[in-house]
Amino acid sequence: MFIEAIQTLIQSSGFAALTWQSLVMIVLSLVLIYFAIVKKFEPLLLLPIAFGMLLINLPITGLMDAPANGQAGGLLYYLYQGVKLGIYPSLIFLGIGTMTDFGPLIARPSSLFLGAGAQFGIVIAFVVAVALGFTPQEAASIGIIGGADGPTAIYLTSKLAPDLLPSIAIAAYSYMALIPLIQPPIMRALTTKKEREIKMTQLREVSKLEKVCFPIMVTILCILLLPSVAPLIGMLMLGNLFKESGVTERLSSTAQNALINIVTIFLGVTVGATATAQQFLSPATLKIIFLGLMAFCFSTIGGLLLGKLMCFLSGGKINPLIGSAGVSAVPMAARVAQVEGQKANPGNYLLMHAMGPNVAGVIGSAVAAGILLSLFQ
Repeated sequence: MFIEAIQTLIQSSGFAALTWQSLVMIVLSLVLIYFAIVKKFEPLLLLPIAFGMLLINLPITGLMDAPANGQAGGLLYYLYQGVKLGIYPSLIFLGIGTMTDFGPLIARPSSLFLGAGAQFGIVIAFVVAVALGFTPQEAASIGIIGGADGPTAIYLTSKLAPDLLPSIAIAAYSYMALIPLIQPPIMRALTTKKEREIKMTQLREVSKLEKVCFPIMVTILCILLLPSVAPLIGMLMLGNLFKESGVTERLSSTAQNALINIVTIFLGVTVGATATAQQFLSPATLKIIFLGLMAFCFSTIGGLLLGKLMCFLSGGKINPLIGSAGVSAVPMAARVAQVEGQKANPGNYLLMHAMGPNVAGVIGSAVAAGILLSLFQ
């Protein structure tokens, strides 16, 4: 009886249901946990994503099971509805808005062109993805990786190609974490030392009235032009209005601390929980990883080339390095521009100048997502 009981216990345990595919995904999740903890690659999101991947590939947990036959679904199934319905990315944009200073963009409106130019990778990746056999909806979801905006990538993919969500989310956040490795070689290849040495004049001071009016005007213009972008742009600008109004300190503090942290946990774990072995271990995943890197590189190239054009048109007053910050990884991309500028000229201080294109990239990636939704949803 004792031996039979042990056999029954083993047969009903997860050990009996383990497959080599599950083991591969478990090992991959452990590698991502290592990168998050030891290498500090976007740990705030990569760690919950990796742990969610670990949980879902442990057999017979039922964590993502949908309700059936009167039985309740798994815990992560219900939490995942916030991703599926676009709730979590919008709430993260609310928190991002409270942490974003649009002052550098307002002081130099031409930064908007650099933010737009840095969406070039989205177009390139979309065209190549279609050529490789992806549907337009899938290609649009892959292309948005080039915007270097994780919440936007998750939002768009959940609407257009939910089956690709784990691959695209992990690619987007991995490449965002690798900005300090990916961008500098491209920046040095496309700019001369003389261009990198250019010192830029101090930005003008932006008034409180301008900072309060900006999110209101952007909301009106962007949503009238692209109604589908309302959840992202609306929440981003509401958060910024909380920050700049000066009368909602409690709301601003909650949005940029407690709220965004809670939502990040739910978003990360549930996105990771979609990375089952059946969906993730496929040739399509390798294509997505490659196309995501291509999108990222071409977005950097697009921003730099437009930066060089603006440098020429301004008579050498604009350092083209700030164009690389047009991708919306705030503030990491701006810091990379600052570092490269100081390597060429130790007295160069580009951070605030690069923040203009950087926050313009946040708006640009959201607008790009709205255009893709309008075309392909």
